[in-house]
Amino acid sequence: MNKTLRIQGMTCDHCVKHVTQALQAVPGVKQAKVSLEQALAQVEFDAGQASLSQLQEAVSEAGYEAEEEDDEPPSGGPQPAKAPFDLVIAKNGASPQADASVPEKRQPDAGQVVLPIEGMTCASCVTAVERALQNVAGVIDATVNLASEKATVKHTGDVSIAALTGAVRDVGYDVTQVVAGLDPLKQDEQKRLKTYRALRQKVISGAVLVVPIFALTYWDKVGLGNVFPVPQQLNFFLQLLLVLPVQFWVGAHFYRNAWLAAKHRTTDMNTLIAVGTSAAFVYSVFATFAPGLFAADGVEAGVYYDTAGAIIVLILLGRLLEQRAKGQASQAIKKLMGLQPKTARVLKAGQEVDLPILELQAGDLVVVRPGEKVPVDGIVREGHSSVDEAMITGEPLPVEKHAGDLVTGGTFNKSGSFTFEATKVGKDTALSQIIQLVEQAQGSKPPIARLADVIASVFVPVVLVIASVTFGVWWFFGPQPALTYALLNAVSVLIIACPCALGLATPTSIMVGTGAGAAHGVLVRDAQALELAHKVNAVVLDKTGTVTQGHPELTDVIPANGMAEATLLRLAASAEKGSEHPLGEAIVAAAEARQLTLIKPQAFEAIPGQGLKATLEGQAVLLGNLELMRQQRIAFNGLKTELDALSAQGKTPMLVAVDGQLAGTVAVSDPLRPESGPAIERLRALGLEVVMLTGDNERTARAVAKRVGVDRVIADVLPADKADAVKQLQAEGKRVAMVGDGINDAPALAQADVGIAIGTGTDVAMEAADITLMRGDLGGVVTAIALSKATMRNIKQNLFWAFAYNTTLIPLAAGALYPLTGTLLSPMFAAAAMGLSSVTVVSNALRLKRF
Repeated sequence: MNKTLRIQGMTCDHCVKHVTQALQAVPGVKQAKVSLEQALAQVEFDAGQASLSQLQEAVSEAGYEAEEEDDEPPSGGPQPAKAPFDLVIAKNGASPQADASVPEKRQPDAGQVVLPIEGMTCASCVTAVERALQNVAGVIDATVNLASEKATVKHTGDVSIAALTGAVRDVGYDVTQVVAGLDPLKQDEQKRLKTYRALRQKVISGAVLVVPIFALTYWDKVGLGNVFPVPQQLNFFLQLLLVLPVQFWVGAHFYRNAWLAAKHRTTDMNTLIAVGTSAAFVYSVFATFAPGLFAADGVEAGVYYDTAGAIIVLILLGRLLEQRAKGQASQAIKKLMGLQPKTARVLKAGQEVDLPILELQAGDLVVVRPGEKVPVDGIVREGHSSVDEAMITGEPLPVEKHAGDLVTGGTFNKSGSFTFEATKVGKDTALSQIIQLVEQAQGSKPPIARLADVIASVFVPVVLVIASVTFGVWWFFGPQPALTYALLNAVSVLIIACPCALGLATPTSIMVGTGAGAAHGVLVRDAQALELAHKVNAVVLDKTGTVTQGHPELTDVIPANGMAEATLLRLAASAEKGSEHPLGEAIVAAAEARQLTLIKPQAFEAIPGQGLKATLEGQAVLLGNLELMRQQRIAFNGLKTELDALSAQGKTPMLVAVDGQLAGTVAVSDPLRPESGPAIERLRALGLEVVMLTGDNERTARAVAKRVGVDRVIADVLPADKADAVKQLQAEGKRVAMVGDGINDAPALAQADVGIAIGTGTDVAMEAADITLMRGDLGGVVTAIALSKATMRNIKQNLFWAFAYNTTLIPLAAGALYPLTGTLLSPMFAAAAMGLSSVTVVSNALRLKRF
């Protein structure tokens, strides 16, 4: 059975990938094709095993919505169906083959905006802002990050910034106005510094006022009453005067935000603090001016101004420490943005002129001297030097640069001077794209964060209920003074249960983890990719350009049937002259190096996966593999021993036939990358099955695999079949990471659970991948998977701490130990513990900086 589903919520090719995988995972589904442009999914399935509702549920669980599409053609006659996948043209102008297409990218009418949010303090705040933004007409999705204090909003293009800002303000928060012309990094830094200084001022002011409150509270207990007697009524009144500024200035934003939340019929951390401190404050005011209301069995009513004031100061102190730690979590972006120099030395009419980096244009000639940074991307035109690219690629050794070599903005020139032509400036430079990718990843949310979101949405109301129950139990069943015990325990529950740590547990680890990855040349597209990578149990490596260097070299020329060696090489190179295949280029390069005169083919035909046919000076020339010779009925038995020997050495032999007679064979070898063997060994040490995917014949592929220690080989794979090979591994129950660098790898990268592109490869491969490695070696794959494991371990530690903290301490705050030990948790200790929980979570995340 075939069904067409209309999918809502997709914005990019990664959405397409997630929906496709969700549908393919449904038992009975034979095939699923998803189109981003049409927002449709075409599903072929067995009606006996799968149903429409199961398909819709699978899409819903992936985070999107699916409705059955009416298959009737629109009025006006049948319309031609648009292919669900269109070709993506590489930036260099090359077009992939039709069978190597990748999902259509985001349409021009879709957009994304990042809004800096002010006033968020906990996971409930995040939920409130996300819900407000998602309710704005035209918004496709909104993700809010508590650690970076930013909201990423995907929309249809019809949404104004004013509408988004209004929605945020309506629920009690604010959007920081972006100052035109100001460096975003400086603006973020100024905002963070302003917040930090305001918090520090309030903490110091509050502490200065709370200290004398404590002195008055314990005035008689420490013996000061014997020296300077202070009547109780006066003592209470002085405490009230001191606590008023703490309550209504130092802690003003708790009450303001709690009121705004209440106006919108919601609750957050501010609600808990406002209710808790207000209860202690109001109780104390009544005890000050009407103590008789609370007297029971001869027990005098006490005041708890010290509790109300200390709670506010301690919570703000925790927020101050948290703000400082969060500043360290965003250092990766600061370091990346700090790599680019502010000015560049440009040649104008033969003179060197210093220009601001923003005024550079493509085509400008830029001079770089020793000890200076390369300002933008370009091509060296004159001079030579060694350039330190560690800050971009993570590669510790400097790279020699000569005329014609590429240089990257932000890298450090070590020794010589050179002049280069700027090719990419502004937002097009590699450094700018890296910064954008890191920011995008830091603002995204992994699936594991959904648990925290669900809990946060109901957390505060549940805590209010628990606090109310605690109050009622102590008031009706507790010892005297029952009201005092009821109040203090209820306040302790309210204060200790603030979901700050819960909101910071995931985003802080993501921020630090993605930043650490960027420092090691590993760029993660989003948090979901980072989470999925640690679940991978099979790594598929494309051989050419990944395991090998991707620059084949001619190794052997073996003539047959009386053919001269030079003639055989000349014919093979002439036939390959019309081909762009890397193996053919190696043959042509070898012939040119021997100064052989090549013949222009009179006719040329490429045979995919087999070789080619050409006509040279009236001769019919065939060049290709054994299968081509078999099909053309060319006898090659005389070279069988040589062919087997070449294949056993990991070389790729190609047979040459002229006018139906075997002329000999030429062999090409793609040298292994020196780091491939050690990297594959480390992947296996991580418990991963390593699979090598190649179009080479089985014998050659196994020879290469044996040299690098690969577990499993899938050989004779045509470019169009790479994605199917990945799908076959997934059908075996494996979670697959695909590593590749070419246009032909793009479908397989998109099909894999995690696509990893070698950064030295094509733009199409990197667009289809979840993770991009800036270095061109497999060591980055080990780093990426190890980073994922470390980050997810860190997130789970944070979530465990956040959940364990609340599940353990809420009962203690409610007085669960009192019947056994006679001890209660003071609200002040509750406030200190709450602040400590947030600092602990952020500090634990910062350990990832040492990855």
